[in-house]
Amino acid sequence: MKQDIIIQNLEDLDKAAKIILSKVPDQRVFAFFGEMGVGKTTFIKALCKELDVTDTVNSPTFSLVNEYHTTEGESIFHFDFYRIKKLEEVYDIGYEDYLYSDSYCFLEWPELIEQLLPENIVNIYITENKENHNRKISYQINHQ
Repeated sequence: MKQDIIIQNLEDLDKAAKIILSKVPDQRVFAFFGEMGVGKTTFIKALCKELDVTDTVNSPTFSLVNEYHTTEGESIFHFDFYRIKKLEEVYDIGYEDYLYSDSYCFLEWPELIEQLLPENIVNIYITENKENHNRKISYQINHQ
Protein backbone atom coordinates (compact mmCIF):
# COMPACT_ATOMS: atom_id res chain seq x y z
CA MET A 1 0.00 0.00 0.00
CA LYS A 2 1.36 3.39 -0.99
CA GLN A 3 1.88 5.94 1.79
CA ASP A 4 2.21 9.70 1.21
CA ILE A 5 4.12 12.40 3.10
CA ILE A 6 3.78 16.10 2.23
CA ILE A 7 6.98 18.15 2.41
CA GLN A 8 6.48 21.87 2.99
CA ASN A 9 10.02 22.78 4.08
CA LEU A 10 13.48 21.27 4.51
CA GLU A 11 12.79 20.27 8.11
CA ASP A 12 10.00 18.03 6.85
CA LEU A 13 12.58 16.02 4.90
CA ASP A 14 14.26 14.87 8.11
CA LYS A 15 10.89 13.85 9.54
CA ALA A 16 10.00 11.98 6.35
CA ALA A 17 13.34 10.15 6.39
CA LYS A 18 12.75 9.05 9.98
CA ILE A 19 9.20 7.91 9.19
CA ILE A 20 10.11 5.92 6.10
CA LEU A 21 13.10 4.20 7.68
CA SER A 22 10.98 3.25 10.70
CA LYS A 23 8.16 1.88 8.50
CA VAL A 24 10.45 -0.39 6.46
CA PRO A 25 13.19 -1.39 8.94
CA ASP A 26 14.15 -4.60 7.12
CA GLN A 27 14.44 -3.05 3.66
CA ARG A 28 17.81 -2.03 2.27
CA VAL A 29 17.24 -1.13 -1.40
CA PHE A 30 15.37 2.09 -2.19
CA ALA A 31 14.50 3.21 -5.73
CA PHE A 32 13.86 6.94 -6.20
CA PHE A 33 11.56 8.13 -8.99
CA GLY A 34 10.93 11.74 -9.94
CA GLU A 35 11.65 14.44 -12.46
CA MET A 36 15.05 16.08 -12.74
CA GLY A 37 15.47 18.60 -9.92
CA VAL A 38 12.54 17.39 -7.81
CA GLY A 39 14.77 16.60 -4.82
CA LYS A 40 15.83 12.95 -5.03
CA THR A 41 19.41 13.64 -3.97
CA THR A 42 18.27 16.08 -1.29
CA PHE A 43 15.99 13.42 0.20
CA ILE A 44 18.79 10.84 0.04
CA LYS A 45 20.90 13.31 2.06
CA ALA A 46 18.15 13.37 4.71
CA LEU A 47 18.04 9.56 4.79
CA CYS A 48 21.82 9.41 5.14
CA LYS A 49 21.68 11.96 7.96
CA GLU A 50 19.10 9.78 9.74
CA LEU A 51 21.40 6.77 9.26
CA ASP A 52 24.33 8.70 10.81
CA VAL A 53 26.46 8.98 7.68
CA THR A 54 29.72 10.78 8.41
CA ASP A 55 30.69 11.52 4.78
CA THR A 56 29.49 14.33 2.54
CA VAL A 57 26.55 13.10 0.46
CA ASN A 58 26.64 14.17 -3.19
CA SER A 59 25.06 12.87 -6.36
CA PRO A 60 27.26 10.21 -8.01
CA THR A 61 26.27 11.45 -11.48
CA PHE A 62 29.69 10.89 -13.02
CA SER A 63 31.04 8.10 -10.80
CA LEU A 64 27.78 6.07 -10.96
CA VAL A 65 28.11 5.03 -7.31
CA ASN A 66 29.27 6.72 -4.11
CA GLU A 67 30.03 4.88 -0.91
CA TYR A 68 29.31 6.56 2.40
CA HIS A 69 30.11 5.37 5.93
CA THR A 70 28.05 5.60 9.09
CA THR A 71 29.32 6.24 12.61
CA GLU A 72 29.00 2.46 13.11
CA GLY A 73 31.34 1.81 10.16
CA GLU A 74 28.58 0.48 7.90
CA SER A 75 28.60 1.24 4.16
CA ILE A 76 25.75 2.92 2.29
CA PHE A 77 25.76 2.99 -1.49
CA HIS A 78 24.22 5.79 -3.57
CA PHE A 79 23.71 5.19 -7.30
CA ASP A 80 22.77 7.57 -10.09
CA PHE A 81 21.90 5.73 -13.31
CA TYR A 82 20.95 8.87 -15.26
CA ARG A 83 23.95 8.64 -17.61
CA ILE A 84 23.73 4.87 -18.21
CA LYS A 85 23.78 4.14 -21.93
CA LYS A 86 23.63 0.34 -21.76
CA LEU A 87 23.12 -2.29 -19.08
CA GLU A 88 26.66 -3.60 -19.54
CA GLU A 89 27.86 -0.53 -17.62
CA VAL A 90 25.83 -1.66 -14.62
CA TYR A 91 27.14 -5.22 -14.91
CA ASP A 92 30.69 -3.84 -15.12
CA ILE A 93 30.46 -2.15 -11.71
CA GLY A 94 29.25 -5.39 -10.13
CA TYR A 95 25.82 -4.06 -9.21
CA GLU A 96 24.76 -7.40 -7.68
CA ASP A 97 27.53 -7.15 -5.08
CA TYR A 98 25.99 -3.90 -3.91
CA LEU A 99 22.27 -4.61 -4.18
CA TYR A 100 22.50 -7.99 -2.46
CA SER A 101 25.03 -6.93 0.19
CA ASP A 102 22.49 -6.15 2.93
CA SER A 103 23.84 -2.58 2.93
CA TYR A 104 21.55 0.35 2.26
CA CYS A 105 21.44 1.14 -1.47
CA PHE A 106 19.78 4.30 -2.74
CA LEU A 107 19.10 4.26 -6.50
CA GLU A 108 18.37 7.37 -8.55
CA TRP A 109 16.89 6.83 -12.03
CA PRO A 110 16.16 3.12 -11.37
CA GLU A 111 13.77 3.01 -14.32
CA LEU A 112 16.86 2.85 -16.55
CA ILE A 113 17.85 -0.52 -15.04
CA GLU A 114 14.40 -1.78 -14.11
CA GLN A 115 15.01 -5.35 -15.30
CA LEU A 116 18.00 -5.65 -12.92
CA LEU A 117 16.23 -4.51 -9.76
CA PRO A 118 15.78 -7.05 -6.96
CA GLU A 119 12.43 -8.01 -5.49
CA ASN A 120 11.04 -6.30 -2.41
CA ILE A 121 12.59 -2.89 -2.87
CA VAL A 122 11.12 0.32 -1.54
CA ASN A 123 9.90 2.56 -4.34
CA ILE A 124 9.93 6.25 -3.47
CA TYR A 125 8.14 8.70 -5.74
CA ILE A 126 8.80 12.41 -5.34
CA THR A 127 6.53 14.90 -7.05
CA GLU A 128 6.25 18.68 -6.86
CA ASN A 129 3.06 20.69 -6.58
CA LYS A 130 3.81 23.41 -9.13
CA GLU A 131 1.48 25.91 -7.44
CA ASN A 132 2.94 25.95 -3.93
CA HIS A 133 6.24 24.08 -4.55
CA ASN A 134 5.46 21.53 -1.84
CA ARG A 135 6.75 18.04 -2.50
CA LYS A 136 4.91 14.78 -2.02
CA ILE A 137 6.94 11.74 -1.13
CA SER A 138 5.09 8.48 -1.72
CA TYR A 139 6.59 5.15 -0.78
CA GLN A 140 5.69 1.49 -1.03
CA ILE A 141 7.41 -1.85 -1.03
CA ASN A 142 7.51 -3.27 -4.53
CA HIS A 143 6.84 -7.00 -4.55
CA GLN A 144 7.88 -7.94 -8.08
